Amino acid sequence: MSSSSAFAKLRRILLLEREQGCNDRAVIGGLDRYMQFWERQAREELGSRYDEDIGEVGRALADYGARSYAARQAALQAALELLQDGHEPVATESAPAARAPAHRSRSERARSEHVEQQPRRRGPSRPDEQRQHPRAKAQNSEGEGLTASIQTLPGVGPARAQQMARLGIATIRDLIYHFPRRYDDFGQLKQINQLTLDQEVTVVGVIRTAELQQTRSRKKLFRVTVSDGTGTIECTWFNQPHLQRTLRPGTEIAVSGHVGEFLGRLVFNSPEWEPLQRDLLHTGRLVPVYALTEGLPMRWLRTLIRDTLRQWVPRIMDPMPQEILDSAELIDLRSAIMQIHFPESREALAQARTRLCFDELLLLQLGVLRKRHEWRQENGRALDFDPRLIEAFVEGLPFGLTRAQQRAIQELLDELAQPVPMSRLLQGDVGSGKTVVAVAAMLAVVDAGYQAALMAPTSILAEQHAASVREMLAGYPDIRCALLHGSLPNAEKERIRQEVTEGEADIVIGTHALIQDTVDFSRLALAIVDEQHRFGVLQRDNLRDKAADYMPHMLAMSATPIPRTLALTVYGDLDVSTLDEMPPNRQPVITAVRAHRSRERIYAFIRGQIENGRQAFVICPLVEESDQIEAKAAVEEYERLSQEIFPQYRVGLLHGRVGAEEKERVMAAFKAGEYNILVSTAVVEVGVDIPNATVMLIEGAERFGLAQLHQFRGRVGRGPYRSYCVLLTDSRSEENLARLQVMEETADGFVLAEKDLELRGPGDFLGVRQHGLPELKVAQLGDKAVLALARREALRIHERDPELTLPQHRTLAHSVTHFWASVTLA
Repeated sequence: MSSSSAFAKLRRILLLEREQGCNDRAVIGGLDRYMQFWERQAREELGSRYDEDIGEVGRALADYGARSYAARQAALQAALELLQDGHEPVATESAPAARAPAHRSRSERARSEHVEQQPRRRGPSRPDEQRQHPRAKAQNSEGEGLTASIQTLPGVGPARAQQMARLGIATIRDLIYHFPRRYDDFGQLKQINQLTLDQEVTVVGVIRTAELQQTRSRKKLFRVTVSDGTGTIECTWFNQPHLQRTLRPGTEIAVSGHVGEFLGRLVFNSPEWEPLQRDLLHTGRLVPVYALTEGLPMRWLRTLIRDTLRQWVPRIMDPMPQEILDSAELIDLRSAIMQIHFPESREALAQARTRLCFDELLLLQLGVLRKRHEWRQENGRALDFDPRLIEAFVEGLPFGLTRAQQRAIQELLDELAQPVPMSRLLQGDVGSGKTVVAVAAMLAVVDAGYQAALMAPTSILAEQHAASVREMLAGYPDIRCALLHGSLPNAEKERIRQEVTEGEADIVIGTHALIQDTVDFSRLALAIVDEQHRFGVLQRDNLRDKAADYMPHMLAMSATPIPRTLALTVYGDLDVSTLDEMPPNRQPVITAVRAHRSRERIYAFIRGQIENGRQAFVICPLVEESDQIEAKAAVEEYERLSQEIFPQYRVGLLHGRVGAEEKERVMAAFKAGEYNILVSTAVVEVGVDIPNATVMLIEGAERFGLAQLHQFRGRVGRGPYRSYCVLLTDSRSEENLARLQVMEETADGFVLAEKDLELRGPGDFLGVRQHGLPELKVAQLGDKAVLALARREALRIHERDPELTLPQHRTLAHSVTHFWASVTLA
């Protein structure tokens, strides 16, 4: 073939495309679009004698954008061989770009080619020969380099590092895994004469005029006019006078943004822009938008991440064995990281998300399975108790047990009799009867000659449990049940601690006081944690460690129903007993969705309930910005209700800025009837029985998840009186109203949890870190398909290699350890 500039230029583009990973971004608009122009240009330059050669190259690259990665590689190789197969050597990559025909302006070429017209980089082309910035560390190993401070990166000084630390970015690894929170879709390239109002588009053109003005309010307004030969459009930026140094007449730029209107003509207000080049970063593509902090510019961070990825991603080792990637049909880790930051397309972004979600969920599963494996290697105690004692206890209860309660009790008794320590979760809806199941297990432990402990998150809950346990075991006067919490007088606490140490206390119920160094158990065999997500991992482990030379049986209890698919992940190290039936004597809470125009009638209804001797909760709307703003809103609502709406009644207040002791005091006062109405944010105590409370009014109900609304509803209906839950909303969204109406239709917490998981994800009822799990950056636990895939692969790996010691799993073992190292232990 000829050594013409057309062939040399195309060869440079194809080499660049191959160097960039066949991502179809070597030219703006993609190779398919460029080749249409190139074939015309090549024929104009070379004449008809090269028609066959030109057509052959075109056919080799036909439909390039629609091809798979492997097919793109093959097409590039075929085209490059055709371009090299000639009588004379073609121009090399370092050759200067040939001049375009004189009759075509640069802006016209830009619109037609969408390719960078910049001098080629000089010097060595191999990545390992490129000179690094003097401040960049030249480390070859992934482990050492990725843990280096971000201050080793070009352009990151102490001030920038301090800003980035507020985002949790301290190392190069942190920066690479600082994923976008969303994307602006500026991938639609349009000519100016094709623009319409409210489009999100990119245009390419040349600046005709540029002017800095001052508004009447003394603000700086920078205005440019961009032309692409088909029309002109005005772009304006407020308070960015520095732009006049860069955006000068004659400059070719790409502009992306929302098409607005001013005085009847189309305009861009504060659009993204950048000089026209081959690899657009801020325009002309799916543009990543990152979480920022004050003083940190988006464009600066985006550029830093792009440059860091180019240098460091090739060094990242993929911990996933190839057989897993093949089985799960996943892309490689390097591609996933590049595409999650700077996706070529929506499809590429979806593939990247799937791979990174899978990684997190697999590492999560492997860690949970490892915990289970380690637990089952511990020495436990096989308890020798009389099953007839438990049967007599159940028969003597003043109420019958549900089938679910009977099944759960049997599961616990079976495990208590085994030498492998029990590790079980007892989960059930509010009022499903978890306490009686726990008492049956404690009775078996005491009969075997050992002690049982129950730890609750607050004093008021501990006292409530102690009262229930003592009532159920009233027929067993020899069993000593002790209550220990921080509010007791010192002398009383010391007396109880001595009873626990000497073994006189058979059942010990308390708060965090149980895990103090001053508390020593004589023969602890069963440790129960109520509302277990309210405790940190270390606190739960401290209770377990109170046993002397063996591992006690562990039972966690939760009143937050979790769908089975999610429970397998969150509690994969535990066996799960589920109370999915309600006792027959439990009366349903009447639930109604109401608009704000019904407010006065609702207030009148509350007055009627209070006049009949009942009490009411009022839950303030969820404010996501901060506890401080939410607390301020609660204080304002409290003042309005206590001074304007219910001045004749006693109104209490709870919010997130209230200390733990004050919170307990207010809840105890409400339970004692000192307040008629309690105004609270979402921090209202879960699990506390207020039998006299019959009304739960929830303001801004659409802001809460179904599972959380169900928890609020569970605060009423605990006594013999008919109770009501009113969901107040101003939302006109059909989706929100349909979601709230599910609350009217069912009182089943598991049904609501499944619906919540489907609609909003797990965040509303599952605090990941509170459950002792690592933070997830990409994965959603509600993604059932990826979750199931990850669990399948995790089980397969664990069954074959539980310690991850096989050679093909060593990198994976390191990743599991690093992933779980982030768990908060306090």
